[in-house]
Amino acid sequence: MLNPRIDENGFARLTRARRVAGRSIGVTAWCAGTLLCAAAAGGAAGDTAASALVSASALVSAPALVSAPALVTALHCGHLIDTAAGKVLGAATIVIEGGRIRDVESGTETPSGAKAIDLQDQTCMPGLIDSHTHLTGETSASQYVDQFHWNIADYAVRSTVYARRTLLAGFTTVRNVGDEANDSVALRNAINAGILPGPRIYTAGQAIGSTGGHADPTDGYRADLAGDPGPANGIINSPEDAVKAVRLHYKLGDDLIKIMPSGGVLDESTSGDNAQLTLEEIRAVVSTAHDYGFTVAAHAHGAEAIRRAVIGGVDSIEHGTFMDAEDMKLMVEHGTWYVPTIIAGDFVARQSKVPGYYPAQVAAKAAAIGPLIMATAGRAYKAHVKIAFGTDAAVYPHGQNAHEFELMVQAGMPPMYTLQAATINAAQLLKHDKDLGTVAAGKIADVVAVPGDPIADISVMKRVSFVMKDGIVYKLNSAAVDAP
Repeated sequence: MLNPRIDENGFARLTRARRVAGRSIGVTAWCAGTLLCAAAAGGAAGDTAASALVSASALVSAPALVSAPALVTALHCGHLIDTAAGKVLGAATIVIEGGRIRDVESGTETPSGAKAIDLQDQTCMPGLIDSHTHLTGETSASQYVDQFHWNIADYAVRSTVYARRTLLAGFTTVRNVGDEANDSVALRNAINAGILPGPRIYTAGQAIGSTGGHADPTDGYRADLAGDPGPANGIINSPEDAVKAVRLHYKLGDDLIKIMPSGGVLDESTSGDNAQLTLEEIRAVVSTAHDYGFTVAAHAHGAEAIRRAVIGGVDSIEHGTFMDAEDMKLMVEHGTWYVPTIIAGDFVARQSKVPGYYPAQVAAKAAAIGPLIMATAGRAYKAHVKIAFGTDAAVYPHGQNAHEFELMVQAGMPPMYTLQAATINAAQLLKHDKDLGTVAAGKIADVVAVPGDPIADISVMKRVSFVMKDGIVYKLNSAAVDAP
């Protein structure tokens, strides 16, 4: 098994035992989650996603998320991004103790007894947040065939690799807005238990949508395979179904709700933007979700679907491709967040030109919808719609999340605003801004650094050189901090 420990500098290390010690591995910690509790009793879940994640943890030789020791660490930063004020500060020292920020001081003084980490040639900022990811899958030319050959365990094993890539890219927190079998809950629990490295995950589990809509996992299947998915599969066709689906998500241990009120690009149905949930269904989802403390993210390309979602009370609109001026006005009035995912539109538009990469119907939608998101995002920014950073990771290869910064700047957003979108704004969307989004005393010690000035050159965000999550260093001097 893997035995995590913390060295004298607060770096995460792993040592590998000679064998996996049967069902005792991680059972106590993992049973805090839903999907893997069967591992303790030898149930089916323990033989699929649980065993897959245990095996994956043995394959990924990387730092584990474990409780930080009581030692004090001082990060000496050449510059510090103050995301609350929207300013670049000069030299600063971030003092960390017990996984939280104890103090932020100007200059580079090391407190007595503290271990210093020299980042004086780098710009520090809060850990980045991607508000729209899918860590249990990834784009490929074979993805539409793979789903008939791969088991949940196959997706689970790969998700551990995607999670590590995301963390090392500087994204210490993600909102995972859709999977196929609630396997992202298992990934979240394994990361939280210190089994493997990855970002802090808030997951929606399976998305909720209508029969034949963007959330229907059987779109394009032949009749004998398609069946008739219902609320247990995230498919609703009435307000009553909507209430049940949300309550099932609560039962399964999810953190938020994702709905699909419009068509989408990558499913094999006809429309990419038609309205696919009624206002009554949306309101039923939202009212029930808010009763349970869930926020609601709404995938919506079409203007009518966006209008219904905003009036229905969702917390965020994802993609928003055909958002019109009236939609933007409503979003400002309701305080609805917008998560553009420009990188996803850019990627699918380019891939639609590659023969055979997507099924013909998907390629046609990708070519029509993908190129439009950037312009919509620019108009939304000018209309003062609140914007949070999100990328739709999995639609493009994981670990390339930071290209979204460049595309947001191309859309007309100032570099500082894009950094705020990925920190303080995203933290507010997640309703975790008391702990995340700024570098300040009392906050969780999530800090990243880049080798340059992102205000002058936003592309340096693609070259994250330092990553700390929960006070533990996972990347230093542009290299992963791994076990020998």
